[in-house]
Amino acid sequence: MAFEGLAAKLQDTFKKLRGKGKLTEKDVKEALREVRMALLQADVNYKIVKNFIKNIQEVAVGEGVLKSITPGQQVIKIVHDELVKLLGSKVSKLELNGPKPHVIMMAGLQGAGKTTHSGKLAAHLRKNGRNPMLVACDVYRPAAIEQLRVVGKQIDIPVFGKDNEKSVVKIAKEAREYAIEQAHDIIIVDTAGRLHVDENMMTELQDLKKLLNPDEVLLVVDSMTGQDAVTVADTFNKEIGITGVMMTKLDGDTRGGAALSIREVTGCPIKFAGMGEKMNTLEVFYPERMASRILGMGDVLTLIEKAQNSFDIEEMQKMEERIRKEQFTFDDFLIQLKQMKNMGPLDQMIGMIPGMSKVKQLKNLQVDEKDLKHIEAIVTSMTSEERVKPEIINGSRRKRIAKGSGTSVPEVNRLLKQFSQTRRMLKQVNQLGRGGKNNKFKFPFM
Repeated sequence: MAFEGLAAKLQDTFKKLRGKGKLTEKDVKEALREVRMALLQADVNYKIVKNFIKNIQEVAVGEGVLKSITPGQQVIKIVHDELVKLLGSKVSKLELNGPKPHVIMMAGLQGAGKTTHSGKLAAHLRKNGRNPMLVACDVYRPAAIEQLRVVGKQIDIPVFGKDNEKSVVKIAKEAREYAIEQAHDIIIVDTAGRLHVDENMMTELQDLKKLLNPDEVLLVVDSMTGQDAVTVADTFNKEIGITGVMMTKLDGDTRGGAALSIREVTGCPIKFAGMGEKMNTLEVFYPERMASRILGMGDVLTLIEKAQNSFDIEEMQKMEERIRKEQFTFDDFLIQLKQMKNMGPLDQMIGMIPGMSKVKQLKNLQVDEKDLKHIEAIVTSMTSEERVKPEIINGSRRKRIAKGSGTSVPEVNRLLKQFSQTRRMLKQVNQLGRGGKNNKFKFPFM
């Protein structure tokens, strides 16, 4: 989970502060010493940590804070506000102001996830009403063009590439002409990476930038490489000038040093964060929301957005009506299961609920994809009648379902029991809703 190690240490530190009715200057300094150590262990740049602590201390040891009714909460708010500043203060959206087709140039070292995240960005833009096209300008890495085509096919977005052409400038020029013909309003140019920064690489990027005059130059960096990612970002910015950063593998970066350093070192905002392997796991980077996650305050807004994007509202309204009529079936159960899976890993969802990241039983909670597939296989092995009336599933039917789903009879029994309990719970909740004065009860996400 993103920033997990850092978040745990900071939350433990602030738990001690909350537990004290009054705070002394010594209490604050001891807490900030722990914050300093946590940030350094998270691989945050030393100079940034020094300034960060200095800024907090200047405000936190003031008379207005120490003599307030809730001094612990006040100090935490000060730390939160400084974290927001460090991460970029406000969300930095794509600046697509030039003539169409707008051009987004993707840059970065080999292995950072540039090709995959070019596809993720294209999928994100299409979801927001755009008509993007991917352009393959990596003519060095074996099968790079084919890899982009595979990514494009996966998300149903066209890819412009020329297998035998070695001039990336020529490819880019023809790609823009083709995009105009096909009415694509954005082209995303996947450029070549290297194992390390070299002169030839920078010259090629400079030539491409001169030709395309891109609206955005996004640097793709692997967040798990820590301060190396910051050094790379600083070099690229000085050599070609970048407009923003896209951080990959942020969901697996338990330290977070790169994310907390990169804005301060380069002056360039983090615009997107890769939060998983699937093509729909690219998130707009919100500094305030990320700071809240780090401090265990949750991120309800992102959770709501994920629910809205993952749940079919019309289908959920139909399901709500069936629940009210006590007609909830295994088909409904299967729909909910698939929509919940679309929201992302359960541990990430829990981390967005205020206070839940502190619950020990929920830490490191993982839902095995195999278990979800087994449930899906069991339900799809039932007949239409069995899904509506599971009470008719006797011993022989259970054996047939187990065999058809590649599972065991105990697994089928377990699912049937869980479904029966869910039905009873929904019935009780439904009756509670009917009994209310104004009968305004709504089911989750309704």
